[in-house]
This record gives sequence, structure tokens and C-alpha cells, in this order.
Amino acid sequence: MKKNKLSVLSIILMFLCLYSTAEVITFKANSMKGNTSEQNEYTLLSGSAYIKTDDMEIFADEIEMTGKDFRFITARGSIKGKNLTSNFDFTCETMKFDRDTKIAVLEGDVFLDDIDNEVKAKAQIIEYNQDTEIAVMQVKVELISKDSVCTSSIAVYNKENQLVTLTGNPKIVRKDDIFRAQEILLNIDTEEITLDGKVRGSVVDSDEEENSETKDEAPGEKPADTTTQDAKTAS
Repeated sequence: MKKNKLSVLSIILMFLCLYSTAEVITFKANSMKGNTSEQNEYTLLSGSAYIKTDDMEIFADEIEMTGKDFRFITARGSIKGKNLTSNFDFTCETMKFDRDTKIAVLEGDVFLDDIDNEVKAKAQIIEYNQDTEIAVMQVKVELISKDSVCTSSIAVYNKENQLVTLTGNPKIVRKDDIFRAQEILLNIDTEEITLDGKVRGSVVDSDEEENSETKDEAPGEKPADTTTQDAKTAS
């Protein structure tokens, strides 16, 4: 009985502490443990954990809050969430969010859905800065926008300017067309593609004669002039 009373008291104290900060944090879970001391604020939510701040809504197997005024949020296991400010949906295996810098790091089979712009991305690691609205994606990156399917090792997505920069064996497939280069820039709004460095690819033309000439010159992908470093643009 005494243990139960202490647990209830801890939850009440925790709620008051969270509410007393400038930002209200609401949460729920199957179980909770923590420390509310000024020097070492710590809370662990376990089992169907849920937390909501002004910026984030997160569901996970486990959510940990640490630091002064619970600055740092760490979630683990079957994460589903939403950035309420930027209107992103996401899933991943682990995530860390700094409530002061507004930077979130998502890891493990990350899926990111920019609902406003209908841009969907997959990667193993995505770091998103809410203030700059820039997402840096790493490892097995795949980004889909309209008819363009982009793949690379690294991608930088600027939500505000609607630009995607691809590096690390980047490639864009648009229907039957293929574009490769050392660096590729995609404008989401205009669908313009800019290629720079060792440009190559293949474009399917509606004219049968031009198609025939392309096949005679080089089956599959048609190499461009790799000696130039000038940007090539396709739209």
C-alpha cells in the first residue's frame, strides 16, 4: 500500500513539474519511473508510451525525458510520430529530440512523410532541424516526389525552398528516364533536375527514329560528356 501511494505521489509531482515549465507536456504509459530533482530531472515511460509537446507527438515502446525542464526526449521501439510544427509524419526505431535546438535525429528504417508537399523519404538516419526546415538523410536514401524517384547515399531536403540535393552515387528515375551524376539537384516545385559532374543517363523519346539512333549509339544508358564539369539541366 505504501509503495502504491509513493507511485501515485510521484506521478502527481511529475505532472506538476511538467506543467510548470513554459511548455505543457502531456504523457501516458503502462508504467513510469523518474526523478524530479532540479539537477537531474529524469522520467522513463514504458509500455505503449505516449508524449505530446508543442512540437512533437510520439508513440513508442519506451520514452525517456532528461535534462533541465526535460530538454531531451529519447524514444525507442516501434516509433510513430508527428512533427506538429512542420507537419511531418515519421516512423523509426530510435529517435532523439532536443526541445531547445529543435533538432530531431531519427535512426533505423526511418520513413518521413512531408504531408504539405507530398514528399516521402526513406533512410537509415535522418536529422531534421525544425528551425531551418532542413532534413539531412543518410544511408540507403530513397525520396519520392511526384514522378521522380531519387536514390543516393546522402540527401539534403530543404522543405522551405523545396530543393533536394543528392550525393553519393545519386540517381533519379522519372518514368522511363534515368539521370545520374556526381551531384543532382531536384526542384520539387518545377520538377527541374540539375546534374553536375560525370553526367550520364537515358531518355525515352517519343520519336521512333531518335530512339533507334540512341539504341545504336549505346544500349541502356547513354553516357554524356564526362570531361565537362558544367551543370546539365533537364525538366
